[in-house]
Amino acid sequence: MEDVKLSRRFFLKSTGGVAAVAGATVIPIHNAQAAPSAAAGSTTLPYPRKAAAKVKSLPLNEAVNFTYPDEASPCYIIRMGNPVPGGVGPNQDIVAYSAMCTHMGCPVMYDGGSRTFKCGCHFSIFDPENGGQMVCGQATEDLPRIILEYDAATDTVHAVGVDGLIYGRQANVL
Repeated sequence: MEDVKLSRRFFLKSTGGVAAVAGATVIPIHNAQAAPSAAAGSTTLPYPRKAAAKVKSLPLNEAVNFTYPDEASPCYIIRMGNPVPGGVGPNQDIVAYSAMCTHMGCPVMYDGGSRTFKCGCHFSIFDPENGGQMVCGQATEDLPRIILEYDAATDTVHAVGVDGLIYGRQANVL
């Protein structure tokens, strides 16, 4: 029988290719047994349901403090006075947002005159009537919106989730 000489380069290319094909075959088989994944864009975080305010007690165009999803997360709830996208309540005018700027976590304050959230640290401005959209400044993300539900029987607005990542966290629910 004739001796076949293989170069080191040919041997490494051949075995590397075989390993890649074997790995690509095994990975889908292994993942087929994994838990089903959530739909794209959905969340599986176990957000608590927490009463944020009574509608009748909310002043018009003033921010009211509450915390959500835990005591370390300051938020504002506002009754804007006119229907807004994502608004809840009898007039679809109640919205809530995280009180921490998405740039560096400084507290934002609501300015009723301009109807915006303003960050005093680096002058970012956010629009609560347009989903907490960043208007100008150093921030590159919108304010995280607190998802609300309105219970007409008790006249209560409940916080039930967060749309966006609260500053300084890897996950909104600790």
